[in-house]
Amino acid sequence: MNIFPVSTEKNHTVIIAEAGVNHNGSISVAKDMVKIAAESGADFVKFQTFKAENLVTTSAEKALYQKKQTDNSESQFEMIKKLELDRCFHEELLLTCQKENIQFLSTAFDHESIDLLVSLDVPLLKIPSGEITNLPYLRYIAHQKKPVVMSTGMSTLEEVRVATNILFQSGLEKENLVVLHCNTEYPTPMEDVNLTAMLTIQNELNVKIGYSDHTLGNEVAVAAVTLGASVIEKHFTLSRSLAGPDHAASLEPNELKSLVFAIRNIEKAIGNGVKHPSNSEKKNISVARKSIVAKTKIREKEYFSEKNMTIKRPGTGISPMQWDRLIGQKAKFNFEPDDLIRE
Repeated sequence: MNIFPVSTEKNHTVIIAEAGVNHNGSISVAKDMVKIAAESGADFVKFQTFKAENLVTTSAEKALYQKKQTDNSESQFEMIKKLELDRCFHEELLLTCQKENIQFLSTAFDHESIDLLVSLDVPLLKIPSGEITNLPYLRYIAHQKKPVVMSTGMSTLEEVRVATNILFQSGLEKENLVVLHCNTEYPTPMEDVNLTAMLTIQNELNVKIGYSDHTLGNEVAVAAVTLGASVIEKHFTLSRSLAGPDHAASLEPNELKSLVFAIRNIEKAIGNGVKHPSNSEKKNISVARKSIVAKTKIREKEYFSEKNMTIKRPGTGISPMQWDRLIGQKAKFNFEPDDLIRE
């Protein structure tokens, strides 16, 4: 079963354009982001669903990257309270997604938010990195019997193993899970990406893999596709100059479009792994390869030797791989210099 029924194409990487909280609480901005994601060619546009009261204490501090990008005088609670999306907001976004022909997703951070998304019949559920050690949450999301994508930022392999086992024991089928390698620093330094850890997750846990990218630029996400990522998630924004916790580490619209374009090209380039001449290069075989030709005049019944034969283009005659077989054979025809040897 393909948990992402967005394409029947072979080697199709599912691209999630992560709007997150970059709407800044504005429905008009959120709708613009849906349109941009659709125009880019992404498969999904994803937001975040939470109740501040269920997510964070009133005294919790913001992450360092959040402090750099937002008002230092406000708490994490105050910051995220302004970014909540109510049911009406969700319903408007769903309608916009249907109109723009892109699928809607959102990350749920608490039980109430999971219930809201399930009631809206989202195609899958997303587990953020921060919930990977939340046992009740993991059980509850698995009980919904929907496909799941799970980010693994800040996690050890053993924590990922425990979380996936909890999901499977709680009813989620393994084929309906994709585990995303991730680093939660915004932006992620290149030396901290550790992209091959994605392959470790695949090899050790025998699960489908993907990558949630928080680096600046597109090269790491493209590299993840070449390593076998089935899902790529990337934040985007209308402008990195906007105020808010995630804008500075997000792609702008033209960059998002470039990412999707690059991934689709890489999918084509990966191919099926069979080494053979491609259709486009077959015409070059006769031009670039060589044949055995006469080096000097060769008379009928004269013996072929290294003195009277050589190897030159084009490759329309006898292959040089037959050189040893021809040496010592009698010529059946007369040949002028540069004539292709015939038998």
